[in-house]
Amino acid sequence: MFQIKGPAIFLAQYLPPAAESASLADLCSWAASLGYKGVQIPTWDSRIFDLQKASESQAYCDDVMGICRDAGVEITELSSHFQGQLVACHPAYSSSLDILVDQDFQDDNSARTEWATNQLIFAAKASARLKLSAHATFSGSLLWHTMYPWPQRPAGSVDEGFAELAKKWLPILDAFDEVGVDLCYELHPGEDLHDGVSFERFLDAVGQHSRANILYDPSHFLLQQLDYLAFIDIYHSRIKAFHVKDAEFRPNGRSGVYGGYSSWIDRAGRFRSLGDGQIDFRAIFSKLTQYGYNGWAVLEWECCLKHPEQGASEGAQFISDRLIRVADRKFDDFAGAN
Repeated sequence: MFQIKGPAIFLAQYLPPAAESASLADLCSWAASLGYKGVQIPTWDSRIFDLQKASESQAYCDDVMGICRDAGVEITELSSHFQGQLVACHPAYSSSLDILVDQDFQDDNSARTEWATNQLIFAAKASARLKLSAHATFSGSLLWHTMYPWPQRPAGSVDEGFAELAKKWLPILDAFDEVGVDLCYELHPGEDLHDGVSFERFLDAVGQHSRANILYDPSHFLLQQLDYLAFIDIYHSRIKAFHVKDAEFRPNGRSGVYGGYSSWIDRAGRFRSLGDGQIDFRAIFSKLTQYGYNGWAVLEWECCLKHPEQGASEGAQFISDRLIRVADRKFDDFAGAN
């Protein structure tokens, strides 16, 4: 019988500062020492992973898998969140997006998009070479600045925006389809794909593409006040990846969902370490198990209070305690007729 795989950890938040050295071997050994069995690897930091080389060289990918195996972990997915953000980016965000790319691509929206598209195609090929079934990314945003429309959006602008988003992503989705890997969008405020309705619009625009799937992260739904359990009931067939991240929403007389431009620690909605927030993870693991999700449960640590090392240390056991071994017989078989 199947079981959700885990615990695993997303390494992005545990990369050392850019000026320091880093190695995939050290990060994997550290993760394994805490009890993690899998690692989700960010693909934008060449200190630990060379995405283009992985797309071209099976020998390099074999070495990467060997590094993970020797440490006692396996790769859950590759992540291209930085690059995915740049596949579709409105010029209004240009200056804030420059931090995600080399200086050669700064202040040049078309060059950034071309670079990001190539990166995603590299990610498809690399995922296949690494024998992975899913890939984690962001959709980028052409419309987010119109999310709360005042003045009113021009008629037809949403349809035009999703048509353009689909145009940018269809070649990438086809590249993932060619190698048999699911592309999983983390539905996230700031992205055009941030809830069920926006994801459905995108599916319509890409012709219900079979490789357009979801990285389920309930923290972003709690902060939007969306029913994150009902979401699983509706979209379980498209959920192919899972970030285990906690959050809390405590509105007050001064701030609510939008946060008033406050820092994270002062917002009504805050990300928290596992177990410190309000998300019902026992119900989430039950629903995902009920619907047959057999991918990885991956800790994504983000917390405005707790130290990341403590969050990582506590997270492995937290996830392990919620994994469900699926029953191999009905609970009332003992009462069956002879």
